[in-house]
Amino acid sequence: MVDNRYATALVIGSVLSLMATVYLSVAVGTQHWYQYSCPPGKREGSNATELRDEFIREFDEKNYSETLFRLNGTLGLWWRCILVPDPKMERQCVSFTLPQQFSPKYKHLGNPNSEEDLLRTYLWRCQFLLPLVSLALVFLGGLVGVCACLCRSFTPTLGVGVLHLLAGLCTLGTVCCFLAGVDLLQQYSPPPEGVVGTLGWSLYLALISFPLQMMAAALFLWAARSHRKNYSRMTAYRVA
Repeated sequence: MVDNRYATALVIGSVLSLMATVYLSVAVGTQHWYQYSCPPGKREGSNATELRDEFIREFDEKNYSETLFRLNGTLGLWWRCILVPDPKMERQCVSFTLPQQFSPKYKHLGNPNSEEDLLRTYLWRCQFLLPLVSLALVFLGGLVGVCACLCRSFTPTLGVGVLHLLAGLCTLGTVCCFLAGVDLLQQYSPPPEGVVGTLGWSLYLALISFPLQMMAAALFLWAARSHRKNYSRMTAYRVA
């Protein structure tokens, strides 16, 4: 029989895990990880239609970065968007395909003949792979938890806690890789004067999911360890 304290810890941990999964899923699927604000004067002086067509048609890191700067762009793990003022304010989004996600990054943006920048290449790949690993670990933890309930066993809870701990580290790694990648990109291609880059709400959702996953992991690990100690004491008492 499970003590009420352990049952409460499991319920709270499950709720925190569910909230973290929802937040991280929304963050991965949206494009507001990083956003640029361009002064109206610079935006009006650019050919928005031509920039939009190049933005949609071509996958060139230098070109789409400059377009993001000039048209109030937003950048996500799987999306890049611009705000086109012609003929009316309309948000135009383009997704990164899987081959594009794995494409190498170069030290001279837009020049495939230049030396490959291995650091940016692997930061980019990690930033979209790690959240998928995190979600997969949480899903696996949920399956283990369901199996534990069906088998009426408390032992797998320790594994659920470890899986959530690893998922939290993957989520934190996602945010760190993304921020490091954006910082390196801006070193190679700095935004024009007056263009301001800020963190978006999608990134904050990912940041919120990290402590939720860690708290869920802590609750699962505490419940598993405490229950095991209590069970061992009860077994020793019965033997005595």
